[in-house]
Amino acid sequence: MSETLKGYAGKQIRVDLDTWQARVEPVSPEISRKFLGGVGYAAKVLYDELPPGIDSLGPQNKMILATGPLSLSQIPGGGSIELCFKSPLTGVWGESRVGGDFGPELKKAGYDYIIIEGKSSEPVMLVIRDQQIEFHKAKHILGKTVSEKSAVIREALGDQRFCILCIGPAGERLVKVASVMADDRAAGRCGVGAVWGSKNLIAVAVRGTQQIAPADAAQFKKYLKQTHDEIKENPMFQGLQQFGTIGDIPSNDDGGDWPTKNWQSNSWGKGPELFDHFQAKNFLRGFGCYKGCTMACAREVHVENGQFKTPKHGGAEYESISCFTAYILNENMDAAVHATYLCNELGLDTISTGSIIAFAMECYEKGLLTKEDCQGLDLSWGNAEILPTIVRMIAYREGIGDLLAEGVRNAAKKIGRGADEFAIHGRGLEAPAHDPRSGKALAITYATSNRGMCHIHPLEGMAWDRGKLDWGLQKYGLPDPNTVDRWDEAGKGSAVSLLQDGLVLPDVLGTCKFYMYGGVTVDHWAEMLTHLTGWQIDGAELLKIGERVINIQRLFNGREGITAKDDMLPARMLEVPAFGKYSSEPACVFHEFNAVMQEYYQTRGWDPLTGMPTPQKRAELGLE
Repeated sequence: MSETLKGYAGKQIRVDLDTWQARVEPVSPEISRKFLGGVGYAAKVLYDELPPGIDSLGPQNKMILATGPLSLSQIPGGGSIELCFKSPLTGVWGESRVGGDFGPELKKAGYDYIIIEGKSSEPVMLVIRDQQIEFHKAKHILGKTVSEKSAVIREALGDQRFCILCIGPAGERLVKVASVMADDRAAGRCGVGAVWGSKNLIAVAVRGTQQIAPADAAQFKKYLKQTHDEIKENPMFQGLQQFGTIGDIPSNDDGGDWPTKNWQSNSWGKGPELFDHFQAKNFLRGFGCYKGCTMACAREVHVENGQFKTPKHGGAEYESISCFTAYILNENMDAAVHATYLCNELGLDTISTGSIIAFAMECYEKGLLTKEDCQGLDLSWGNAEILPTIVRMIAYREGIGDLLAEGVRNAAKKIGRGADEFAIHGRGLEAPAHDPRSGKALAITYATSNRGMCHIHPLEGMAWDRGKLDWGLQKYGLPDPNTVDRWDEAGKGSAVSLLQDGLVLPDVLGTCKFYMYGGVTVDHWAEMLTHLTGWQIDGAELLKIGERVINIQRLFNGREGITAKDDMLPARMLEVPAFGKYSSEPACVFHEFNAVMQEYYQTRGWDPLTGMPTPQKRAELGLE
């Protein structure tokens, strides 16, 4: 492993799919020190190498698989890899994270990054065994589900220990909400699977046998044990361990953070009974998505019998289940579990798919889509019967599914007649199951998230002013969340700036963000990084790196046409809920959104008219 970059493998693979050639390059120490890794390193490479205005589904687009320095199985949350690209769904910065063993395994094979360029003339699979890099024909696995593909690949390679990323039928058909799957873990967002499909890249398999040597192995091991011992006593860590992310459903429903009926409300009142059914009938066990995970927040689930009988699998997370219940007024938890399973098998983003179905149901209710348009399907609210069929139609682009496979923004444009008024998205990315009417900071993070509305980057706003978490950021200027009212507006813009700089760090370092919810702080990451790399890094420097990453992603988006006018929310998110617990609570909606956005730009050092970093800010961050 690298002698000049302790904690890194020190090499990257640059893959040319046009010629089926791969070359191994050194990782830049300068870029690593400035951007660390993960989305930071990838943002720098894509900003430097991608021409503005390229076709996201054309051969000029690049796909970067990026580990971080902390993508190691012994690290708290270290089972992670980022996939970065220009998104075909949004037309701007695209990234999607997936948990599992692929990231640590890639580093064990000797590589920090894979940069994939061009387009193969036929379906192809990339196979990496330590120093051995091969291209295998993949036509024989086209059309198979994710689990079928993975099984065939491992059998053909003769080693069940291979870690695999692959697309399903949805990615093969360039569905713009297609995912890349790591068994039952998903890199779901931004149409990442469509980019793989456009390149005829069906799978990447990796097997590594090497080890990463820390700069100070003894102190590194000692500090990891200390951190693990500390966080296992954290109530949030214990809650995620006991109930997983789906355990948030009852409290979010009660707190106005459960988007319902395509965002017509932020609560439904059905959360507790749905969760109780899940625990009693669907839940089998908790498990960690990567070797070494002590949180084990993933859920293995099934539907034992009946119409929605589903084999045991992992994947029933808060977002997925919420999008197949509250979003569409579905009270049948078995149907939601089954729909999630189908999405994972077919390679679909569960958040976008549930959002698209909710949008289609509202179109149906308003007469913009008819039963004839939908091949005889009854898209009435709450009709769980149609879920298996409509999910498959989207994945295979059949009938109405061909239109819906384009995402809600594109589908609304084609439908017209006011459909765009209830196509709920940010920058083209369908919104996740957290409602900014539960806390004003979430609204700012939604509006400014570089990849669009998502369930990873914006959560820091909601968890701060409603959830009362601070991630150790008070010492760096974050107001004490216990002194902040969730519906106050003043000060939220400046707070969000710091929150974003701190909470982008797991995506830079190659770790799971839920470990920060479970007690890991910026200072924890800094000390781990110091012992691992030998660099002297403190929390303040990490926050500056986070700020640099946010800004270079923003500059990437600026080249694609994003300005301050795009930092907005769908109108429905600024309206008092039409029904539910908060329908008579006007304080839950923003009243001075533009003023708070100006506060945000000022704190960021961005031009309030263009929404871009000023020359002074670029110089400060070394982004001239």
